[in-house]
This record gives sequence, structure tokens and C-alpha cells, in this order.
Amino acid sequence: MTRRYVALLPALLLVLLLPTSAQATGYRYWSFWTRTATHWTYAPQGPSTDRPSDGDVQGFRFSVSEDSSDAATPRGTADFATICAKTPARDGRKRVALLIDFGTRADAPSGETPPPTRTTCAQVSPDATTADALAAVTKPLRYDTNALLCAIAGYPEKGCGEQVAAGKKTRTAAKEGEKKGSDGPSVGLWTGVAVVAVLGAAAVWQARRRRHVR
Repeated sequence: MTRRYVALLPALLLVLLLPTSAQATGYRYWSFWTRTATHWTYAPQGPSTDRPSDGDVQGFRFSVSEDSSDAATPRGTADFATICAKTPARDGRKRVALLIDFGTRADAPSGETPPPTRTTCAQVSPDATTADALAAVTKPLRYDTNALLCAIAGYPEKGCGEQVAAGKKTRTAAKEGEKKGSDGPSVGLWTGVAVVAVLGAAAVWQARRRRHVR
């Protein structure tokens, strides 16, 4: 029995030290958002069917996410008065403030660099959709055969909603580690080492007990 315990120790330690799988499947795409006061809301419909009102603020964010629940929101100042300050109102036209966040290097396709976030004011006809407003100020746009928005202002140059290994949990854990300033072993690892130590001690104790009995 003692030998069996001892033989199991290296295998148990190896299992505890192996990295756990933390990657998740995600999609790299442009998400569409509407803004109320200071809050972003994931748009319930696409830009080709949404018809914003005069004075609305809408945003787009390029990122990798599993679904709408964990999609990254647009970053930067999103205030209609600021974005459309240099675009005076006109009769028979509406103004829509747009914030375009091209995302981070971590979410960029291989070989591409995201442009800086930009804001722009689109002045379009009253019945124009968000897609119309976007086309008026951020060409070139690129869509796929299913009318999915693939690129804004030419970014990215290729790809459209492709599936990727998001690794969301890994990135989140890494960020938390950076915030805490910790680069040492995790609590889980120390716990595992402690378990191995206890099993080792138990094996030694049992061996000594057998010798004493004999």
C-alpha cells in the first residue's frame, strides 16, 4: 500500500502543475451599440434596419467576444453636443453622432493594426438608417453576402465574423494578475503542493508503522 501511495505522488503533482484549459470560442466582429445618457446598450437590431433619431449617439466596437453578453463596449467620449458641435442643424436633415472604436491589438487580425478611435457626426435624411449614416462618413464599408458588417473605414482589410479562440478567461485572469501585481504561483498551485505533501507524509507514517508492527 505504501509503495502505491508513493508511486501516485509524481502523477498527482504532474496533474496539479499542468495548465488548465481556459480558452473559449469567440468571434471577431463589429458590434453595434446605442447610448442613453452615459450608458451603452447592445443594439437589438442591426445598423441596416435601425433608424436613429436626430440627436442620437451610436457606437461600433471591433473585438473578439463569445456573445453579446460579454462584448466590449465602445471606448472614449460619446457626447452628442461635443461630437456634432461643428455640424450645424439643417432643415430636413438629422444629425447622428457616431463613435467608432477599432479595438485593441489583442483583438486585431494577424498582421493588422487598429486605427485610433474616432468620432464623427453624420448629417443624413430623416428616414436614414444607421448604416446610411455610417456610409456617409466612414467609407469604405465592407459587408458579406448576408449583409453582415465586416469593415468600417477599411478595417479590417479581410475577414468577417470569423471564429477564433477567444481565451477570454485567460485574458481576464492575466489582467487581474497585473492589477494585483502578482507573478508568483497561484493559490490553486500551493493548495495542490500541500495535498501532495500530506499524502507523502501519510505514506512515510504508514511505512514506519508497518516496520514497528513487525
